[in-house]
Order: sequence, then structure tokens, then C-alpha cells
Amino acid sequence: MVALTLITPHSSSCLQSKLYATPFTSSVIENSTCCISLKSSTRTRSLSRFTIQSTATKPAKSPAEQEWKIKRELLLEKKVRSVAVKEALRLQQENNFVILDVRPEAEFKEGHPPGAINVQIYRLIKEWTAWDIARRVAFAFFGIFAGTEENPEFLESVDSKLDKSTSKIIVACSSGGTMKPTQNLPEGQQSRSLIAAYLLVLNGYKNVFHLEGGLYQWSKEDLPIVSEE
Repeated sequence: MVALTLITPHSSSCLQSKLYATPFTSSVIENSTCCISLKSSTRTRSLSRFTIQSTATKPAKSPAEQEWKIKRELLLEKKVRSVAVKEALRLQQENNFVILDVRPEAEFKEGHPPGAINVQIYRLIKEWTAWDIARRVAFAFFGIFAGTEENPEFLESVDSKLDKSTSKIIVACSSGGTMKPTQNLPEGQQSRSLIAAYLLVLNGYKNVFHLEGGLYQWSKEDLPIVSEE
């Protein structure tokens, strides 16, 4: 019985593997081009150069990545369209679109598009239950002393300001995120505005759009900004 004891990457010369009457063992180096020889007691038989390819196993998606994939699929199914910041301004001024800023209230007051309304999708942790204290401690461990949680009143607040059937809504946050796939991000990049858009269409809103590039891009292109004291 022949046993190949070692396979190594090809270099300037072929390496030798000895022949033993022992159980077959091997050491494989992924994606390597190798040249090997099998040596017996009577003769040496050379084998031609070959390439070893391993079947790469993609790392499993995290729960957050799985959730975003589901949300993105619904956004695409509902035809939620991303609009550039200058188009968003034109739609707001000429077609009665509403810019829904879902950033925290403090960020909104620092600067936002004129006429935008604010309903934060996340808020500072308010309660002091054992669970809330544990979350505060976890945030503090990473140097974050203003931990946030999902705003349970988000949809109720939006419902009080906008109509599900007739309001034309452009959802905005700081970065914007994207639904467009890239080589590094085949599912795009989630953001607060895209999560908010998902919640809106999931709950029956008909005319939902997304601000591409977010308010960072809005500010970068010197579009109008107002602040509140």
C-alpha cells in the first residue's frame, strides 16, 4: 500500500515523499501548485505538476446580516428607490415630498434640511430596569456613554405626522447606506434610514424613497441647512 505523507508548494525543485506501508496520511496546502515524487524501494515514479484547489467555505452570515438581507429584499420588492441629494431637494421644493430625518433629536437640531421633520428611529435608553442597566454597562465597556435603543414609538409618531397613502416620503439619516451591491458588500450597506424605510413599507406606506449618501452628502454638496437652538 502506498502512502503520500506530504504535499508542499512547488519551489525550484520537486520534493520527495517516501513510501511506507502505513495508513495513508497527507498534509494539503490550499490553492497550491505542487510537484511531487513517490519513492519505492525499487524505483522512483515522478508525477506531473498539478494544482490543488480547495472548496472555499464562506463564513456564515451573522444574525444582523441575515436580518438586513430580508429587509433589503422587501425594499427591492416594494420598489423603494434611492434618490440623490439634489434630486431630493428638487422633489421637496417642486413636488411636495417630505424629508423624514430619522436621526436622534439632538443631531436634527444641530442641522437639517429646511422643512424636514424628525422622528428618531433610535433613542437614548430611557428606563432603568436590570436589563437596561446591563445594556448601559455594555455600551460603557466600549466607551459609549449614550447607548441607544429602538424607538418603540417610531411608527406611531410617523403616523401622527404623515399619511400612509398620500405622503411622499424621503427617509434620511447621516450616512444613508445603500441597497446597491458591491464586490465587498454584495447586499449593500444597511443604515438607519433604510431600516426606517423598511418599517414604513412593512406597515403600509406607499410612497417611500431613500436619501442616497445621507445628510453627509447633502452637507457636502452645500445644500440648504437650518439649525435650531
